[in-house]
Amino acid sequence: MIDNGSLTQLIRARIPDAEVGVVDRTGTMDHFNVTVRSKAFAGKTLIEQHQLVYGALREALADGRVHAVELKTITAQE
Repeated sequence: MIDNGSLTQLIRARIPDAEVGVVDRTGTMDHFNVTVRSKAFAGKTLIEQHQLVYGALREALADGRVHAVELKTITAQE
């Protein structure tokens, strides 16, 4: 399990300018809807954007703190 603030910190550690919104989908603190807005996504495909975020969450996914993420990424211009 991981709280919303800690999840946000993991993403911002990898993507410092990220604006992050987190919603615990099930109340179990391991299934999340995550929205990330960043300049780092400019010029990247949707898959590349998601790979950046999943890279930030790699350890939390591997150790089970995060079980599922529904991810939405937005470029800073959107």
